[in-house]
Amino acid sequence: MKIIVLFNLKADVSVEAYEAWAKSRDLPVVNSLTSVDDFRVFQFTGLLGSEAPPPFQYIEVIDVNDGDVFFTEIGTDVMKAVAAEFQEWADAPLFLTTSEIVAV
Repeated sequence: MKIIVLFNLKADVSVEAYEAWAKSRDLPVVNSLTSVDDFRVFQFTGLLGSEAPPPFQYIEVIDVNDGDVFFTEIGTDVMKAVAAEFQEWADAPLFLTTSEIVAV
């Protein structure tokens, strides 16, 4: 399963401060979970073929190898703290769960 998180930063949040936190805290902690094969954060740069700004600033992609273990691991004190910190940065993030329909 991949979890996709789409979000914008809150109005009073500095891009530099958020990105420093993501690199030093969010990425290392989430990537250390046994249920996570990979976790990356991307910044949107545009909409292909359009001059319009993208609707979101950031996307997180979490590659989860075991959903049951993941939901247990995010209940730990460390993950609860990281999740609370994330909520201080992100303005109404959307957490989308996926299942792959075609594998090669």
